[in-house]
Amino acid sequence: MAAAFRKAAKSRQREHRERSQPGFRKHLGLLEKKKDYKLRADDYRKKQEYLRALRKKALEKNPDEFYYKMTRVKLQDGVHVIKETKEEVTPEQLKLMKTQDVKYIEMKRVAEAKKIERLKSELHLLDFQGKQQNKHVFFFDTKKEVEQFDIATHLRTAPELVDRVFNRPTIETLQKEKVKGVTQQTRLKRIAKERQKQYNCLTQRIEREKKLFVIAQKIQTRKDLLDKTQKVKVKKETVNSPAIYKFQSRRKR
Repeated sequence: MAAAFRKAAKSRQREHRERSQPGFRKHLGLLEKKKDYKLRADDYRKKQEYLRALRKKALEKNPDEFYYKMTRVKLQDGVHVIKETKEEVTPEQLKLMKTQDVKYIEMKRVAEAKKIERLKSELHLLDFQGKQQNKHVFFFDTKKEVEQFDIATHLRTAPELVDRVFNRPTIETLQKEKVKGVTQQTRLKRIAKERQKQYNCLTQRIEREKKLFVIAQKIQTRKDLLDKTQKVKVKKETVNSPAIYKFQSRRKR
């Protein structure tokens, strides 16, 4: 009851307001009020407490102390800077992993693999630049035969056709039959250019299929990590391979 009377008395009490800066003192700036002083005092007190805590921490520090974070932090211009770790996931991989499901990624990968097989069957990879070059070894009994060796004579073909890995007829075949197919130099260059374009397309598709395979593996690994089974990380994740975990074996009933 007494509290109610005090509140009623305060409602009729005169409001005391702090005066503003007098006109002849305006050149001194804003007149500080009590609320301004309180904010300034609280800020000063907070900074003093923080400095006191830092001094105490420095006095009680053990020089033999070790934290694992020390292996990733270096002192640069008096400031502790965390070393940047190697990028494990590219931005394209991260975008696909967040927006697409593993089934969609696998479907796209299978489609790329089918296109790759179709291109390989059409091109035969006979003069593909990325293919490992085949070696043809000739054996001789004496050094004299090696010195007198002529590859065009040995293969019984024209010297202009020695470097070809396909469609290399012998001299007898050239004498008996007529040359079939395109013989004009401009058309041959155009065909070679188109073939090289197809090989470039094949290389791009192989790279795309590899990237999709890595992304699918990373998504599947993240799904497997949702299992609460105890696990140990065997290998870290890289741009070209997912992380490898070893799960604790459990007997299934």
